[in-house]
Amino acid sequence: MNVRHILGISGGKDSAALSIYLKQKYPELKIEYYNSDTGCELAETELLIDRLEAYLGKIVRLRAAKDSPEPTPFHHFLKAAGGFLPSPQARWCTQKMKLQEFERYVGDDMAVSYVGIRGDEDRDGYISSKPNIQAVFPFRKNIWSLDVINKFLGNDNLDQLVALYEQMCPQGLMHDEIIETAKRKIDKQFFYSKKLNALLDYDIRLFNHAVFEYLKTTDYPIGKLVSFPLLDNTDVLVKEDIFRLLRESGVGVPAYYEEIPFDVEGKQGTYCRSRSGCYFCFFQQKIEWVWLLEQHPDLYKKAMEFEKDGYTWNQGESLAELAKPERVRQIKLDIIKRQEENRQQNKGTTLVDILGGDIMCSNCFI
Repeated sequence: MNVRHILGISGGKDSAALSIYLKQKYPELKIEYYNSDTGCELAETELLIDRLEAYLGKIVRLRAAKDSPEPTPFHHFLKAAGGFLPSPQARWCTQKMKLQEFERYVGDDMAVSYVGIRGDEDRDGYISSKPNIQAVFPFRKNIWSLDVINKFLGNDNLDQLVALYEQMCPQGLMHDEIIETAKRKIDKQFFYSKKLNALLDYDIRLFNHAVFEYLKTTDYPIGKLVSFPLLDNTDVLVKEDIFRLLRESGVGVPAYYEEIPFDVEGKQGTYCRSRSGCYFCFFQQKIEWVWLLEQHPDLYKKAMEFEKDGYTWNQGESLAELAKPERVRQIKLDIIKRQEENRQQNKGTTLVDILGGDIMCSNCFI
């Protein structure tokens, strides 16, 4: 059975690095690259995608509502939503402009979707509701999605799990201990993540091959493959690896990650953008809005124009209010304080370091 291999290029550092990593390490994988074109990306994002296309080959551009008379897909869906701006509680922008187009692109084909969530991140990524699309996470110690792990490690599957481990686990010093761990049921003291980490700590390759054999008994796309090269991958990539991959490949780091210095009352700080996404993304932190105000004032003005009838990008504060000099001053002083606290604790002081783990929409980055 034909199974497609697909990777979404969001314009951010992680998906870009993942595409480079897989091309370098697994050239035998015939990966299709795509980008969800919202019409609302920064110029720096578009430049990165162009550079990646020169490195990787063709990147398919998916664009929702492409026959609409509105200037961008976002304008189209905002009008359909009655001017109701998206928010963390109502993320219609991601659903309409990205997920629906991606799932339409895949159709009913079996597909493996490669997602760039790093090994130093504690979050799950996009998992399609369509059974023919399976997500994997090559940068993590555990490459499998949560739904696969829950089914594989679940007590209902215990007999099959144990049989696979007894068949595949080599004789050796840890053999009996590994088998006993495999046999142990999930309960309040030995929950899913504890069993998962224990089995991974024993042998990542063994765990991956056992999952692969299990998947062959299911309808998951990877179970339809004759082989899957990532089963023997033990790499765990973190933020520093991502930047290294981008630089060494020649593609380069997206320009919006470059820290720009500023001065407030004799105190120095830096700002940039901590992630990709639409220029008006409501997951931006206040300092990132200030960056947009000062580095892309035209886009800040456009974002302001969307705020109507009481709808604002930030809860309790309009962009007009945020742009006032005294408010900008306070936001900058706040980030200077956080950067100084990190410096004293020997932690990173860039916005990627400080804000990188803050809440965001994982689905935006497929």
